[in-house]
Amino acid sequence: MVDFDAQWDYNHPEETERKFMSLLTQSEDSGNVGYLAELLTQVARSQGLQAKYETAHKTLDRAEKLLTKDLVVARIRYFLERGRVFNSSSRQLDAIPLFLNAWELGIQSNEQHYAVDAAHMLGIAESTQEKRMEWNLKALDYAEKCPKGSRWLGSLYNNIGWAHVESGKLEEALELFMRALEFRKVQGNPNTVFIAKWSVAKVLRLTGRVDESFAIQKELLAETEQTTEPSGYVYEEIAECLLLLNRKEEARPYFSFCYDRFVLDHWLVTNEPERIARIKESAGQSF
Repeated sequence: MVDFDAQWDYNHPEETERKFMSLLTQSEDSGNVGYLAELLTQVARSQGLQAKYETAHKTLDRAEKLLTKDLVVARIRYFLERGRVFNSSSRQLDAIPLFLNAWELGIQSNEQHYAVDAAHMLGIAESTQEKRMEWNLKALDYAEKCPKGSRWLGSLYNNIGWAHVESGKLEEALELFMRALEFRKVQGNPNTVFIAKWSVAKVLRLTGRVDESFAIQKELLAETEQTTEPSGYVYEEIAECLLLLNRKEEARPYFSFCYDRFVLDHWLVTNEPERIARIKESAGQSF
């Protein structure tokens, strides 16, 4: 059977969904119920990443009907993906019990990777900063002790770093983002290395080290300009750096490039309207 997890491209969930649907057609008559149930959970995840929440829930309903007590991994993945769809659609109260189920079943069955995944999602979905940090630290402790959970370290350094940013602990955040960057370099994935560099640069800006931040963001811009999808987040940070360097007019086109990309992002438009409005105003665009 094809390793469908290796087919994931989180930056292009619509393409991933098409790949998974093709595999689904091939596997439905295979008789491998566990494989089919797990694949359905990942189809749902790709749909959730496209904000197709109702469709994702219907896909998960199909997976749920296949689950039996002995299909432990499929059950954990079902809990995780149902929780992720709820979380992405701002239904955290529905998501949290599912992530708890995934965590507990992952621990009981020694499925370390999925246990850390569940704990890290609780570190995102919980209602208070204190609870989110508690789960992030619990996930980090478990990942550091368990070989199969160690692949999560980069994500956990990142998540805890942003929690520190949220609480104003910028130096602590910068240290964690630097650790994340070193970890990502060892892993060798260009996309996650890019994100880690961007995070370091953003916190450098927030701590007043604008020149250092600006230099990194320009390097990242040079990388994105070699692709067909320049990053709006890099444009935004370059614009913010230029403002702090008293180069307001130079900042405007970068805010404009950023706005053109962010306005197409359903999640940002829905959840951060003030940010979008500020970027539009800074770009000099009329409402």
